[in-house]
Order: sequence, then structure tokens, then C-alpha cells
Amino acid sequence: MVGKKRRSAPGRFFYALRYRIGEHLLRGFVKVLPRIPRRVALAFMRFMARVSFAILLVFRRRMEENVAAALGQEFPDPAERKELVWRAWLNFARVMLDTAEATHFSPARILAAVALEGEEHIKSALEKGRGVIALSAHLGGFTMIGPRLAAGGFPFSVVVKQPADKRFAGLIDGYRARSGVHTISAKPRREAVRGILKALRQNRIVLVIADEFKSGDVMVDFLGLKVPAPRGPATLALRTGAVTLPMFAIRRPDGSLALSVDAPIASVERADLEESVVATTALYTRQLEAVIRKYPDQWNWLGLPRRGGRPSRADIARMRGALRAKAKGASRRDQIGSDTSSSL
Repeated sequence: MVGKKRRSAPGRFFYALRYRIGEHLLRGFVKVLPRIPRRVALAFMRFMARVSFAILLVFRRRMEENVAAALGQEFPDPAERKELVWRAWLNFARVMLDTAEATHFSPARILAAVALEGEEHIKSALEKGRGVIALSAHLGGFTMIGPRLAAGGFPFSVVVKQPADKRFAGLIDGYRARSGVHTISAKPRREAVRGILKALRQNRIVLVIADEFKSGDVMVDFLGLKVPAPRGPATLALRTGAVTLPMFAIRRPDGSLALSVDAPIASVERADLEESVVATTALYTRQLEAVIRKYPDQWNWLGLPRRGGRPSRADIARMRGALRAKAKGASRRDQIGSDTSSSL
């Protein structure tokens, strides 16, 4: 097994320097944001989106390729696809602005800023006492799901892939905490699993962003492609009995956000746990696909594997490794950790 490449001393210095610069820029922006008129902040956000859209060609082209592979029939004109990608890019820039603004908002202002549809589903799910798995995607104003629910008095945790720099990660965690959002780091994986199980036992809502179809080990149909999906959300629901609620913070035409919470997704119970996980994962994927097809210009389009949706060699290796681990008869707790880690 090839180890992680170690950086040279100069490499480590510039790597850390990049985070320190980012840290100070973020601190400064968040600090001065309340003093900036909102129309100026929106204009600056749009300007920076244009600049990054022109500079970050690799990401933009990957998004365009993914749109062509998945929605080529709906958007046959390359110019239409590029316009869709620009709107998705602009939405993500708006998400960053919304997130920064929320660090200064009172709970009352967050409640006013984000409408909530389907609150009855949350209350009914929490009454069961086994916690809630909030199934969502990098779509719309996804970073505002936690602040909105926390402002409404719902205990909320989110599973996050942390930046490599611990100091920068701590800064971001602190900003989330201002809005009442508890962070569960996706790594180390076993600690992440323990954190998720603890949160569910405490009857909390745990947000899992499940639209990364690049390193899972369950092959599913998604937007007309065969892609590897994470099995973690389905495994958690089947093992713990937690209620799975699809939640999406949709951006309306006027720019405002509405957090839509749909009815629970019942797990598919089969005779074999593996079959149950596969069937439930496919069900979750169909839910995500339906929302993404409805709002394609609000999804980030970076969650698909390269080469037209085919898994890479690394993905195949992960799948084979997971199958070998199951064949060896891992313990129940280790099994949960192995299954869940693919979604973290």
C-alpha cells in the first residue's frame, strides 16, 4: 500500500501559509460583513464568482462534462450547459455569503430568513426517540439547514470533512457553533461513527450530505449513469432505527431560501442486511436525483466520478476491500464503522 506523500520542509511551510492567509481573510471578511450594505456585499459576491469562474477552469470544465454526461438530452446545446453551470457556480458563491452572514444573525433573524416547510415531519420523527438522519445534497443553501433548525430549537449535528489544517478547521467549527450547529468530524472514521451514534442516541438530527458518488461501494443508477454511492446513511438507518428525512434548502426565484422537509423514507427490509443496504441506498439515491433534476442549477455538479460516471481504479479497490472485510465477519460495531465511513 502506497503511503501518503510527505511534503518537504518548504512544502509544509507554504501549505501552512496558504491556510494562515485563508484564515485571516475569512476572519476579516466575517468581521466587516455587518458593516457592508447588503447590495454591496451581493455585488462583491457576484464579482468574485465571475473571477473564480474564469480562473478555476478545471472545476468549471468538470462540471460542464458532468452536465453533458447526465443531462445531455435535456440540454443539448453546449451554451445552455455552460449557462447552467454558471448559475450553479453563482448559487455556491451565494451559499458562502449566506453562511458568513448567518454567523451574525440572531435566531429570530435566521427564522425569518429561511422558511421551513414540513416541520411536522421533524416533530413526528423526533417523537420516536431514535434520532433523525437528515439526507441532503450540496444543493441550494445547504449550509443553512443547520442554522435554521437550530434556531427553531431542534438539536442539530452535521458530519463534515474537515480541512487538513486543524487551526482552520477549528475556526470553521466555531462559526458553526455560533449558529447552534454541532460538528462531527468525518475523520478519524471510528470517532466519527461514535459521534454519529451518540448524537442519534441523544435524539438529535444528524445531517449527512450523501451526493458524493465517487468513492462508495454500492453501484446505483443516478442521472442515467452507473455510479458508486455511499452506503453509510442506509446502514445507519437500518442499524439504529433512526428516521431518515430528506431535507433541502431550496433557493427561490427571489433569492430567499425555503427549507423543505419531506416525509420519511422507510428503509427497505430484506432477508439479508447487504441486500437491505443496497436497496435502501438505491431508494435514497432516487430521492436525491429527483430534487437535483428539479433544481439542476442549484447543485454543484462535482459529485460524479470522472470518465462518464465509471468508477476509478481507486473506487474499485475500495469496493473490493469492503467486500473482503464483510467476508471476514467483522464485529457489529466495526461493521457499522466500515459501512458508515464510505459516506464521511
